[in-house]
Amino acid sequence: MTASATPLGQVIDANTLRMERTLAAPIDTVWSFLVEPAKRQRWLAGGTRPTAAGACFDLRFDNDALTGETTPPRFQQFAGVHCMAARVIEMQAPRLLVMSWQEGSPNESEVRFELEPRGEHTHLTLTHSRLARREGMLNVAGGWHAHLDVLEDVLAERAPRPFWTNFGEKEAAYDRLIPAAS
Repeated sequence: MTASATPLGQVIDANTLRMERTLAAPIDTVWSFLVEPAKRQRWLAGGTRPTAAGACFDLRFDNDALTGETTPPRFQQFAGVHCMAARVIEMQAPRLLVMSWQEGSPNESEVRFELEPRGEHTHLTLTHSRLARREGMLNVAGGWHAHLDVLEDVLAERAPRPFWTNFGEKEAAYDRLIPAAS
């Protein structure tokens, strides 16, 4: 799927966003890009490896390193390396990883990765729930979309789309999609 053809995610309810992708890799490869820190850092964040339900792990974000694009002024809060605590809620290799996002913070939420084999490809469903505010959902939507685009490109062995440019464009698109709070 090309960058222009990648559909936006769906707002499931006021606190939940879902995105789906069919990725050009078998399920075991996609799973390894979710759990192996060296592979995960190529599209999302390095850190430590999630091991089992209840286990805590770290995500180490360095978004500038994903595609070599420098953080623009409007995203300066995300510049440099940032670490985030996470906890495995459920793990069934190679089909399901559910984790806390921003574990222990006031913005703690939940991310669910579901993988389904489709021949030599894998269908990924990402559901991010328990998002407290529209602004948080906009940030999460733009960020996940850009990160999943990088994953899609890495798995297809092509140069990833510029992360920050894509993040900004997708966040603006989600701003038009996600209803304003009433």
